[in-house]
Amino acid sequence: MASRVVMPKLTDTMEEGTLVAWKKREGERVEAGEVIAEIETDKAVMDLEAFASGIVRKIVVQEGEAVPSGTLLAVVAEADEDITEALTEQIAAAPSPGKAASPAAPVAASSQPVPSPVSPSKAVAASEERTRPVASPRARAIAAERGIDLSTVVGTGPGGRIVEEDVLRAETDTEVVSPPGTDHPLSQMRKAIARTMVQSKAPVPHFYVTTEIEMDEAEQLRERLNREGPFRPTVTDLLIKATALALDHYPALNVSYRGDAIRRHTSIDIGVAVGMDDGLITPVIRDCGAKSLETITAESRSLIERARLKRLQPVEYRGATFSISNLGMYEVENFIAVLVPPQAASLAVGAVRTVPVVAGGTVTVGRRMKVTLSCDHRALDGLIAAKFLQELKRILEHPQQLIASPDPT
Repeated sequence: MASRVVMPKLTDTMEEGTLVAWKKREGERVEAGEVIAEIETDKAVMDLEAFASGIVRKIVVQEGEAVPSGTLLAVVAEADEDITEALTEQIAAAPSPGKAASPAAPVAASSQPVPSPVSPSKAVAASEERTRPVASPRARAIAAERGIDLSTVVGTGPGGRIVEEDVLRAETDTEVVSPPGTDHPLSQMRKAIARTMVQSKAPVPHFYVTTEIEMDEAEQLRERLNREGPFRPTVTDLLIKATALALDHYPALNVSYRGDAIRRHTSIDIGVAVGMDDGLITPVIRDCGAKSLETITAESRSLIERARLKRLQPVEYRGATFSISNLGMYEVENFIAVLVPPQAASLAVGAVRTVPVVAGGTVTVGRRMKVTLSCDHRALDGLIAAKFLQELKRILEHPQQLIASPDPT
């Protein structure tokens, strides 16, 4: 029986995806569970597996095209099977958010019928496919995301192959010569951010609480660990551990507003905002309350590196119960973060600054850091937010507690 390969809906925020590269061509055989294509979601570049075995009889969507979730991408069938019905049948309605299918399974889509395989537009697309520039999958992903025509890019890879650096260089050149008023297409990530922010800022009543933390001892601890080992934590790693300890003391912040109830989470799963050229992604360190600073440091480094390469799986950036956004490395003194539903609280972190400090009538030099807690007023009130920040401040100003909580055995 003919099998339809469709653009999956892998996350709640994914409305469309980009077909980055086909791993199989028309006429080639593919086995169930084998990677048939590479797709870009709103957060990552991922492998798409075939749902059934057979021959790739027809490719409908070409590399570089962005299509809604559920759109027919290709048909897999045996050589003697009739695929007319699979190509022309109407697609069912798209699944509701939160019910994403696995990459191997076909996903329902919009109610629009698929164009006939003999349409002129498909013939033109097939002709273009034969003359398309040779480029790496990553280069194609970036070009599709940023609206760059690969035919205008000069490849420096083997045999003139276009690689990632060529696309980035072309983008820079384009930005220099682009005239004012030029429209640039939104990337999948930027589209997802736009949708999420509308869902957050408009309906969620935010309030904000700011405090300043003395960071002299925390920075001394971090510098010693970086110098002596066995691990090298960042300021963000210290913040993750300190936040986990504070949330363990004040679990009322580790919650989500559910309309008619407030859900208290049993695990402290902290998301860390990672900035990228076209937006941000928030990889999640799970069960932070039960992990040592050393474990958190190792996990966060791995997640952040793969986040920047867009190689995270959905489970690695979904389901945070609390988020931290640190812009201190960009010399930002203070800012506020927008909540990402259903989280009820998020911490915005500024730079560790060397400033004059008045103590006992004497002016000295000290290191200070401002943090701002954003809260969902439907789930939290100012008093509990202030108490949480007070506890976070106490932990960071007496940081030995950060290395005194090893993983449970």
